[in-house]
Amino acid sequence: MAGPLSGTVSERVAGPRPRPAGPALSGTLRLAGLLARRALLLAVLLVTVFVAVELLPGDAANATSERGESAADLARRRELLGLDRPVLTRFWEWMTGLPTGDFGTSARGEPIADILSKPLPNTLLLGGLALLVTLAVSIALGCWAALKPGGATDRAVSATATGILALPEFVVAVALVLVFALWTDLLPAVTLTDADGSPASWRMLILPVLALAIPQIGWNVRIVRAALADEAKAPHVESAVIDGLPRHRVFTHHLLPGALPTIAAGIATSTGMLLGGAVVVETIFNYPGIGSVLAGAVTDRDGPLVAGVVAVTGAVITGVLLLADLVRSWASGGRT
Repeated sequence: MAGPLSGTVSERVAGPRPRPAGPALSGTLRLAGLLARRALLLAVLLVTVFVAVELLPGDAANATSERGESAADLARRRELLGLDRPVLTRFWEWMTGLPTGDFGTSARGEPIADILSKPLPNTLLLGGLALLVTLAVSIALGCWAALKPGGATDRAVSATATGILALPEFVVAVALVLVFALWTDLLPAVTLTDADGSPASWRMLILPVLALAIPQIGWNVRIVRAALADEAKAPHVESAVIDGLPRHRVFTHHLLPGALPTIAAGIATSTGMLLGGAVVVETIFNYPGIGSVLAGAVTDRDGPLVAGVVAVTGAVITGVLLLADLVRSWASGGRT
């Protein structure tokens, strides 16, 4: 008895012991490591894009030249654009401006930040709405199918999801235009813009959002359904069922939280597919996003502008992947 009593007195004299900073420090270091890896991956992607544009036939001076320009004019334009210097030197100069928000100048002499300022919010709006629709519908259908494994609903939802995930965005977009614009005249087939360059009506967003979201819904329904099926075999879920807990409580308190890390990873992966598919969908619906900017930049062999589009979209995707990593870490209690 003397030991514990003396220890208690000692603690009272010395005051409460400070809490160890190990878990907080470990979490901070893990977050810093994640950020460093994502930033390095984005830098590798940007240099790859820069070099790939350089390898295309022709150059920016030829692509943006006016009719009747002489060889001397083209030479002066190449010198003005810096095309006479090594590509890695130009890339490094372009990269050093990024921390200050300087994306450089396009081959046509316009600041790249100004070129991206109007279409980028439109693309983020389109992709964000498509991601929300994908998230809501995928979780709802995946949970509905998982309520009765092997039942008619499960088989129908799984078969439909498998079918639509194989459809490319342009096929879905053409089918939507045929049904809702040309045959029934319920929704507009093209996007008109107002004075500030935004879609003139919310109705013009419906078909582009659906064209982007439907293939991703098929993919994510399969992921949600599989994650729930795996989690249903976990001992704590089986114990909750044996204990007689109500089905909805087992589902919301034991099954769904355990499947959340896998679901978050699947949704985050869809972000890149949504932004990539937006280039095609924006072209079909004449949507005022960065898809047309990217297509024009490739035609002009404009490496800095292509890299600028990739940088902003890559930063968005990196942010979403980082958020998914944090959700996975939180849902798994820091075990990942």
